[in-house]
Amino acid sequence: MSITLEALHARLLPEPPALPLAPERSDYDLNPSVRPDPPRRLVPAAVLIPVVERREPTVLFTRRSELLPRHAGQVSFPGGCAHEEDASLVATALREMEEETGIGAEFVSVAGFLGAYETVTGYAVLPVVGLVREGFRLALNAGEVDGVFEVPLAYLVAPGSRQEHRLEWRGGMRRVYAFQYETHYIWGATAAILVDLAGRLHDAA
Repeated sequence: MSITLEALHARLLPEPPALPLAPERSDYDLNPSVRPDPPRRLVPAAVLIPVVERREPTVLFTRRSELLPRHAGQVSFPGGCAHEEDASLVATALREMEEETGIGAEFVSVAGFLGAYETVTGYAVLPVVGLVREGFRLALNAGEVDGVFEVPLAYLVAPGSRQEHRLEWRGGMRRVYAFQYETHYIWGATAAILVDLAGRLHDAA
């Protein structure tokens, strides 16, 4: 299966959702019984889904530092909560990309957006899909990132690659989406965002 960058462009939202973000998907989609009631006020955040423009496009992931107090060691996209100085959530995603990996905004072209995603930790996350041209050099922030790796976009889009697992979380069992690629285990919100992307692209090959 091969996915073209033209097909990627065609199936993304051309403009970011209006603020404040109203998430279309959430960690509660697979776990509706634990959804907070009443709804919380969510903190705006953004991630960059870095699609590297190789002959066969890949998606770049980070592995969070084992020293971090939250989500240590997990696979994620570069991203974080919005700062006051960020002009937009796109700026948030690009800033976080550079801070975590050293890949500057000059290497990234924004291709489009996915619908916002609500995390169980209280964030409304805007996924920004960025095309990353080759030639970049990594300069990892050791305080946040232990390493990076790439996974073929076509693998992530293929329906057979996604899984549903049950994991223990805060004393209970929680259902999550997951992807296993070689030794890399991608799960939780990152995997759920990939499922959304795959749903837009699965017939684009």
